Formats: sequence, structure tokens, C-alpha cells
Amino acid sequence: MDGQGKEGSNGGAGGSDQCDVVARAFVEYYYETFDTNRAALAALYGHTSMLSFEGHMVAGAEEIGRKLVGLPFEQCRHAVCTIDCQPTPSFPGGILVFVSGNLQLAGEEHQLRFSQMFQLVPNEQGSFFVQNDIFRLNYG
Repeated sequence: MDGQGKEGSNGGAGGSDQCDVVARAFVEYYYETFDTNRAALAALYGHTSMLSFEGHMVAGAEEIGRKLVGLPFEQCRHAVCTIDCQPTPSFPGGILVFVSGNLQLAGEEHQLRFSQMFQLVPNEQGSFFVQNDIFRLNYG
């Protein structure tokens, strides 16, 4: 991806096409689910997963699910602006995904800018789970 969410040349890095496909599919699914059924996101995490949300860290799928469901707003809509991804050699088959975008909260006039990083790691079922998730609002 070229930093604008579009595919581009990456110097021939192995598995980059698969990386892009998985990253795009994950991002689309994650934010659609966040915006419509936040409780279902817990299934994307595992018992070793970690979430840092605005500097507050929680671990494990159950705790992460509780944190996401307990956020102080009921409705929101994410608009993704960019998706960047890289394969992660430290987790063979893993993918690092960085997302930037805008978040519109119900009843709020202005959108909030956000950045989020995911480390996706293959699971035993041949899919992926979120090992690491870091979310920050971007002020300024």
C-alpha cells in the first residue's frame, strides 16, 4: 500500500499482495463491526492479546471486549483514510497494520482523527487474531 490506502510497488517484498488483501479485509471487518456490534469484537482477540486504548492497557480477549463495550459512547462511525501493512518476520505469517482515519460520534459536530495499529498473528484455524492493538486520538 502506498500510505493512501492504495496498492503500490513495495520493492518486491515477499507476500506483500497477501498482506494487503488480509489487511484490507481485516480493517473493513473490524470497523464495520465496531460501528454496528462492538461486543462481537472480543472474538478477534486471544487470551494473550493486548489493547492500549488512549494509554489504558488491558489484556486478554474478555477484558478487551469489556473495555470496548464500556467506551463512553454508544454510536460512532469510522472513516478509514489510510491503511499501511507489513509482514512481521518475528511472527511468521503475521501482519502489522497501521490505520488512520476519522471518527464521528453520534451527536457531535466535529470528527475526531485517530490512528490505530494492529498486529495480526495466524491462529490454529488458518485465520488471524489480534495479538496487539494500540489506539490513539490525534489532537492538534
